[in-house]
Amino acid sequence: MNPSSSILPITFSIEKLQQELTICENDLWTPHFNTNRYEGNWTSVSLRSQSGLVNDITSFSNKEYKNTPLLDRCHYFKEIMDWFQCEKEAVRLLRLGPDSEIKEHVDNDTSYEDGFFRIHVPIITNSEVFFYVDKKLVPMKMGECWYANFQLPHSVENKSAEPRIHLTLDCIRNDWSDKLFAEMGFDIHASSNKNEYSDEVKQQIIAELSRNPSEMTAKIIADLQSK
Repeated sequence: MNPSSSILPITFSIEKLQQELTICENDLWTPHFNTNRYEGNWTSVSLRSQSGLVNDITSFSNKEYKNTPLLDRCHYFKEIMDWFQCEKEAVRLLRLGPDSEIKEHVDNDTSYEDGFFRIHVPIITNSEVFFYVDKKLVPMKMGECWYANFQLPHSVENKSAEPRIHLTLDCIRNDWSDKLFAEMGFDIHASSNKNEYSDEVKQQIIAELSRNPSEMTAKIIADLQSK
């Protein structure tokens, strides 16, 4: 089984990341739409979105995404995007305010095995920020680059007096990323573990799917409940 999180063999300039962040501070930071998932202050601003608007912070798979006007002013963020030689969907800055918490939840179809990988690059963080994936603490430091399987239960606690801000990139798996992840020790031939969830994780997935009812989600829920 592949690791729940892994650091990539690349680091980025903390100084350049934070300089670029100041460009974005004047733009509208939009509260996260899923208010059941957090306590405190969780906001975002988009560099790539479905509508091309900075305040469109939704992230759904298999949709077309466009660069926002903000990205044109953020040359270093664009450089980081271009390092990943694959298709990108949503690209956002995510800010978790002081004394705020993202509750444990799962994001569907967000594992490398499902053909998708979400990258986190911490811009501002500290030792009082606790990021957990699959109950394991992920020690993300500023300038580092991390992958995590967000199909597993994950949560974040910011117990500090300053915001935690990450650059996140939603990427589509391809031959280039397979080579990268294989060098990181991943079994790129592993299949998704969708059918191997614990009862607790299964119930979390069903709860998330139930928030967006459709014929497809009803079918997935029925399939999960039958196992």
